[in-house]
Amino acid sequence: MAKVSFLAGKRGFMTSTILLFSLVMAILNTSNAQIGVCYGMKGSDLPSRQEVIDLYNQNNIQRMRLYAPDEAALQALRGTNIELVLDIPNDDNLIQSIAASQATADDWVQNNVRNYPDVKFRYINVGNEVKPTDSFAQFLVPAMQNIQNALAGLGIKVSTVIDTRTLDDPPFPPSKGSFKAEYKPILDPLISFLVNNQAPLLVNLYPYFSYAGDTNIRLDYALFTAPSPVASDPPLEYRNLFDAMLDTVYAALEKSGGGNLEIVVSESGWPTAGGKDTTVENARTYNNNLVQHVKEGTPKKQGKPIETYIFAMFDENDKGGEEVEKHWGLFSPNKQPKYQMNFN
Repeated sequence: MAKVSFLAGKRGFMTSTILLFSLVMAILNTSNAQIGVCYGMKGSDLPSRQEVIDLYNQNNIQRMRLYAPDEAALQALRGTNIELVLDIPNDDNLIQSIAASQATADDWVQNNVRNYPDVKFRYINVGNEVKPTDSFAQFLVPAMQNIQNALAGLGIKVSTVIDTRTLDDPPFPPSKGSFKAEYKPILDPLISFLVNNQAPLLVNLYPYFSYAGDTNIRLDYALFTAPSPVASDPPLEYRNLFDAMLDTVYAALEKSGGGNLEIVVSESGWPTAGGKDTTVENARTYNNNLVQHVKEGTPKKQGKPIETYIFAMFDENDKGGEEVEKHWGLFSPNKQPKYQMNFN
């Protein structure tokens, strides 16, 4: 989870047919904003994989992000309608080996994808928030290419996940968004790969961390509850921090040859403990508002729904780092909701 500060600145039949068609398309487009939930497993007291999949189904959560292949989870997903985003984790040896050998990529896809023909794979993510200093950074895009080759005929897109640490300072106004020079060796070939394969870019986006790290950002701006625009980037105005952050990434992509790329928000959420304003009520407000808001798009991409994954299904008491990292769950380990959520 990246922590970046975003400072808020201050007649007849034909017509009827066209209107009906427009309404149908609007409904279909809204459905593209289907909400998923990230399934992290760094907890000592979590339910079984089958119980978790059952919980997704019971709550009509139709998409899942899984951070590494897990045989029990993949078995439990067989025959369900849950669409899966599956990660290849940040493993130096694995990503380098996949990049160096098509046979290794083929084996990985056979073992973790093709052996599960009744699992609905949506994307394969190679790496998560890869940094220029990571030893395997230079192998990221070659590994993605080999995985794409291995998936031939399956219709599954390959991508990776970035975070807002890739953005230059200052991150406001959004129209000035650009990527840091040190990330260009990763991002330039990555963007070219995604453009060539018509695949989305996945972005972990956390208004919470920007709010927690900047006393100038209002809570209502972070929670989608501001009654009027808070920030201005003429001619656009911003009533929430999520939009400002996402439009900054869109602007950076435009400056890097990726202006037509779709962005999938691969993580977003609000913790219930461990940090500034980490309450159950704030988490409920943020996540429920997020579900509704992503149907509408951002000021820069109005009317374009945003596929979004809430972080996370459960609190994870075995996670390292600051205490706040452990408290993002929508559900307690006993499978009871921590607060009411509407996933529709």
